[in-house]
Amino acid sequence: MRKTLYQFSNNLIDSAKDLAPIVLVIAFFQIVVLQQAIPNLEGIIVGSGFILIGLTLFMHGLKLGLFPIGEVLAFSFVKKGSIFWLIVFAFALGFGATIAEPDLIVMANEAAKVAQIGGIITTETELSNYSQTLRYTVAVAVGLSVVIGVVKILKGWPIQNLIISGYLLVIVTTFFSPDFIIGIAYDAGGVTTGPITVPLLTALGVGLSSSIRARNPLIDGFGMIAIASLLPIIAVMLFGILQ
Repeated sequence: MRKTLYQFSNNLIDSAKDLAPIVLVIAFFQIVVLQQAIPNLEGIIVGSGFILIGLTLFMHGLKLGLFPIGEVLAFSFVKKGSIFWLIVFAFALGFGATIAEPDLIVMANEAAKVAQIGGIITTETELSNYSQTLRYTVAVAVGLSVVIGVVKILKGWPIQNLIISGYLLVIVTTFFSPDFIIGIAYDAGGVTTGPITVPLLTALGVGLSSSIRARNPLIDGFGMIAIASLLPIIAVMLFGILQ
């Protein structure tokens, strides 16, 4: 219990340090540049306190739960020697984490609304289907990206070869995609790497590379996030082409 409280207090201090630059920048421009009183100061203080507590709890939960479970599961699959179940787990992890990603939910909903305004879709049913299909498209792409990342670690493939090949494919796909989907596709690559996906994929990559004798966690354990942000771009542009 004492150790948990000590770790939580350290996370609280770290979160306060992370938020301090944002608070200082806003206060500087509001008071010095605009020379105006900060509106709703009480609400801002209370809201900032909630952000601090929420960020602290989130980081504490990552260190306590998500990071260890990702590493332990990767190690267990390698120890069991089941490549098939490791691949299935990798896809399910990437798919499930992306579906739950709040950034993707927001982007998919906004993209559907804009598509409705632009006349691409008309009814509320189509609006919901467009948003859900976009989310599932990105989630499947991230799942496949995690599988590619796992195979990369198992085979020892250089990450730069995958990234260069992937972006060449992105460039080619861009030429054939409708204009309205290109911006959404490129944004999809960013929103997939959010607060849920990144910790899980990082833990999986580091844990898997640490479990294989011939792999270096520093060299082979990272790069999975880059792959996970690349394939959704291609998938969403294909989604736009097929619409």
